[in-house]
Amino acid sequence: MIYGGVGMGNQLDALRRGVDLVIACPGRLIDHIERRSVDLSGIEILMLDEADRMLDMGFLPSIKRILAKLPKQHRQTLLFSATFPESIKQLAMEFMHHPREVQVTPQNTVAETIAHRVHPVDAARKRELLLHLLGQDTRVQTLVFAKTKHGSDKLTTFLEKSGIQAAAIHGNKSQGQRLRALGDFKAGKLKVLVATDIAARGIDIDQLPRVINFDLPMVAEDYVHRIGRTGRNGSTGEALSLVSQEDAKLLRQIVRLLDRDMEIRDLPGFEPQVPIRWGNSAPGKAEVPGGQRPPRRHARRPHGEAPRNAHAAPKKHAGGPREGANTASAGRRQRGARRGGHAPA
Repeated sequence: MIYGGVGMGNQLDALRRGVDLVIACPGRLIDHIERRSVDLSGIEILMLDEADRMLDMGFLPSIKRILAKLPKQHRQTLLFSATFPESIKQLAMEFMHHPREVQVTPQNTVAETIAHRVHPVDAARKRELLLHLLGQDTRVQTLVFAKTKHGSDKLTTFLEKSGIQAAAIHGNKSQGQRLRALGDFKAGKLKVLVATDIAARGIDIDQLPRVINFDLPMVAEDYVHRIGRTGRNGSTGEALSLVSQEDAKLLRQIVRLLDRDMEIRDLPGFEPQVPIRWGNSAPGKAEVPGGQRPPRRHARRPHGEAPRNAHAAPKKHAGGPREGANTASAGRRQRGARRGGHAPA
């Protein structure tokens, strides 16, 4: 194993003894290349795990430097990822010849054992709502995702001051700090691990019951990686997202990507002061609490009444209006009309 954040001594000793397999992070591997402590000229197989991230603009220069040290002939290249945008596929073609694509599941598939739920809330009350959710059962271990490193640290400090055992894991933490936090979380010493998207890739936590998106990811594909930490190996899991008005567009992108329903549920006492404006393609179907749907209205709705069935992508029906179409503008929605519901793609 070759990775940064730790001393090079043990790695150098292992390489001097000779190895058949090297598992490495790009940055530290380049350090060894520059020190001439590793020779890649005889490599026969190159594997890139989380290939979409390895080929994005952040890692691409490092990957190209490593590729330049590998033999161009008689080398097999394998790319693995749960998500693989078309732009990354095109980039991969630059150093692959006549590749074959193998899919074990449809693109952007998430486990059927995961329950997705969205809780609308004002941005200023997200912390309060998070504390409420965590306090419902303090025995449940939870992985919480935040947008930034600074935000992760601030959220961790808030939780600790509120009496919840928590730690943060992100790119500004040393390798030792990350391993210690992850080890404590796996051992049950911590109930909450707050992470940026760095923790969405490659971390294996057995029986993790819940993931909470305090902030939605800026890239919809990262939602797939985030929630993939729960509901593994047939276990059930929850993926909860705290969504404010600022997150509405990101949620629509995620719903379209997954092409599946996502329950939207107001929590008493945390309803947004102003109903979230989902736009012309609302990602939810309004329901009253308890799952009892009100009867469908086929007549034209008066001003100020929210749609009872609003779909992100309603089907068109020839010769008549679209059943369930979102015909009411966001500006005409009545504050008290919002209820729990589902968000179809």
